[in-house]
Amino acid sequence: MASKVTINPITRLEGHGKIEVFLDDKGNVEDAYFQVVELRGFERFCIGRPAEEMPRIVPNICGVCPTPHNMASTKALDDLYSVEPTPTAKLIRQLHLNAFYLEDHYIHFFFLSAPDFVVGPDSDPAVRNIVGLVNKVGIDIGGKVIDVRKKCREIIKLIASKPCHPEGGLPGGVPRGITEEERKWIKETADFSVEFARFALEIFKQAVLDNKEYLKLVLSDAYKLNTYYMGMVDESKRVNFYEGKLRVVDPSGAEYALFDYRDYISHIGEWVEPWTYIRLTHLKKVGWNGLHDGEGTSLYRVGPLARLNVAEGMLTPLAQKEYESMYDTLGGRPSHHTLAYHWARLIEALQAAEHLQRIADDPLLTSKDIRNMNLKLKRRGIGCLEAARGTLIHHYETDDRGIITKVNLIVATQHNAAPISLSVKKAAQAFIKGPEVKEGMLNMAEMAFRPYDPCLACATHSLPGEMPLIVNIRDKHGNLIRSVQRD
Repeated sequence: MASKVTINPITRLEGHGKIEVFLDDKGNVEDAYFQVVELRGFERFCIGRPAEEMPRIVPNICGVCPTPHNMASTKALDDLYSVEPTPTAKLIRQLHLNAFYLEDHYIHFFFLSAPDFVVGPDSDPAVRNIVGLVNKVGIDIGGKVIDVRKKCREIIKLIASKPCHPEGGLPGGVPRGITEEERKWIKETADFSVEFARFALEIFKQAVLDNKEYLKLVLSDAYKLNTYYMGMVDESKRVNFYEGKLRVVDPSGAEYALFDYRDYISHIGEWVEPWTYIRLTHLKKVGWNGLHDGEGTSLYRVGPLARLNVAEGMLTPLAQKEYESMYDTLGGRPSHHTLAYHWARLIEALQAAEHLQRIADDPLLTSKDIRNMNLKLKRRGIGCLEAARGTLIHHYETDDRGIITKVNLIVATQHNAAPISLSVKKAAQAFIKGPEVKEGMLNMAEMAFRPYDPCLACATHSLPGEMPLIVNIRDKHGNLIRSVQRD
């Protein structure tokens, strides 16, 4: 029996999960799994509720990424009630979504991923965190991160009453408009956000790209996975967070599918494995072929790098330049380098900031035509957009009174769950060498899941409880050798 290393829980992510690493008799990695041990429940207890309550209920799935759930739910209601939002309502919704992208992408980059590169992947865990990052780069940069997130959350609060669990999703529109006075400070925030986005990209270039060892790590096979990719694109096949069609490209970059998200059932298959509570997804027409990449795989990835891989370009000019620069460095599109998710995330933040500027300058932003009331219930509605972590689908069905009878949610972490497990296995095989397993080796394995920014509260749900960090090291017979615990 192979020995097993358990990392429980894994660190610097939203939610609670664990990694099981199985070693052979020589101490080399035989297999590894990214496991989610929480229980999902939202799809069940939403049944029986009036459909119009859904945009208020679903943001409570997660306090980190509530805006995409609110927005996808609202778009599902648009479809359910056969109504097209007014142009001004669409602008306000995209204002909300882009502000969220900025604050969310920065909390991931600076708080969760940057410590691995700026502080160092093998550094003491006590300093490999946001505090250690601030000590390394300076407190003024930490202040700027807090400031840009605060300003963006003020936009979200203005539109949806509160940034943590936004409210006000209405079919056909939005609950309130934007005044000319509010436009002024929104424009100021947009300008500041563009400035900070460019600054954040420079930090990444200096900390990662200018460091030969880190760049070598980014380009290494340990963090490389040849899969399909999926993301939303507009009519010109540019990255679009709010609306468009879903595009899938194969591992060579050739277009595999381009479809209306309302037809997702024909393209996306859901799969259940006994070792995780997350439903895994795959390309339905290829069929479930297990956890492997390369030829014959049915796995695809979503999120920042996937969105750039499926698109022909970015929506805004500064982001487009960075997009071109990234692929020049990575050797072309698509890039299969998982750590490049961090780079793509910052390019997306720049697009979100530039788009904020466009919206703030649009004359229609302050129009009073904020809702289309021509509602007609059709009993089935599907909403989709690009959440920060990837493609998010809300599917609702109701009875004749508009009472929910069925809910299906497919979140980014579900799309990515199988590739995450495979990414962890590849990194573990590259860095974990027995018989002595060091903490730095375990972090190098964890670095394989952080680029995806998995949100396990979105994908699953658990009862409140304590989640200490426990690492169990067993011999080849399964006997416990040593247990290290951090409360």
